[in-house]
Amino acid sequence: MSQVTTLGELRAQVEKKSLNHWDDYIPVKDIQFVGLQKNIIQGDEHLMRPAAQRAICNRLGIPIQYLQKCEPLLQAVNLNEWLPKERNDNLFVRFDGNDIRAIFTPRYKPIDNLQVLDRLYEQGYNDDNKIQCSLDDEFFMLNIPDKEKSFQVRHGDRMEPGISIGNSEVGMSSLTIAAFVLRLICTNGLISTTSVESSYRHVSHRILSEFPQVLNQVSMDLNRQRNQWEISADSHVDNPEGTLRSFNRQYNLDKQETEAVDWAWSQESGETMFDIVNTYTKAAQHPQLPAESEYQLQKVGGNILAMIN
Repeated sequence: MSQVTTLGELRAQVEKKSLNHWDDYIPVKDIQFVGLQKNIIQGDEHLMRPAAQRAICNRLGIPIQYLQKCEPLLQAVNLNEWLPKERNDNLFVRFDGNDIRAIFTPRYKPIDNLQVLDRLYEQGYNDDNKIQCSLDDEFFMLNIPDKEKSFQVRHGDRMEPGISIGNSEVGMSSLTIAAFVLRLICTNGLISTTSVESSYRHVSHRILSEFPQVLNQVSMDLNRQRNQWEISADSHVDNPEGTLRSFNRQYNLDKQETEAVDWAWSQESGETMFDIVNTYTKAAQHPQLPAESEYQLQKVGGNILAMIN
């Protein structure tokens, strides 16, 4: 679940989580699977975390839904049968202690959460900056509001715009920088679509060198967001619940995310697009959601807001 904290406290969490992380290039011929959840590399047994399981199934063209239904012995037969057909001689493997947290081709260029935080500190952010964040083994979300740019929407509802950063060290997403708005009354966060290219795949480190320019371009896009918030408060919706169901389908929300939207609607219900947008940003606060789903729901709110003219 997302938390409101400081940049310094988040850095401490990231450092702790990263303490036993290490990477290596592993020859494909040295890998033998015992099952989907376990393999042996050069005689050492390793547990495979979910992201690594998905990645290797995708690499080998084996549907993971099928493999998960098989007994470990049959899983191993399938994986070991198709592994020698891998086009690369080596795979880039990310470890956490003895666990395998991700598997990539040698082309993958890791951009770790600590590297992202280092760039923020270089741009003048510090330990005392108030932030909203969510962090788990697969995804990192960081929202930094700027109270000096705050504005009000209907009935004195105060908003603080800023920047949002999403990253995954295990291949769940690219490194993304976007505009962000925090609704102070309930700490709902919204990640907005912006007019700049701000998503970078992990096949180069270009984003790290362009970090200052991207941050500046994203922050310049915030005036448009303010106008859309004001319009949303005056935009009536005839069938709000039907509209939510339509957006749920449009953005391919899974069962857990849809349930979070229902949970949020009971608290944010109303008859304007302002209420619809805030339902998705509130849904991101559901206590059972993984970090990536929180991030996606905030983005859905931003995408819906961007439709309003």
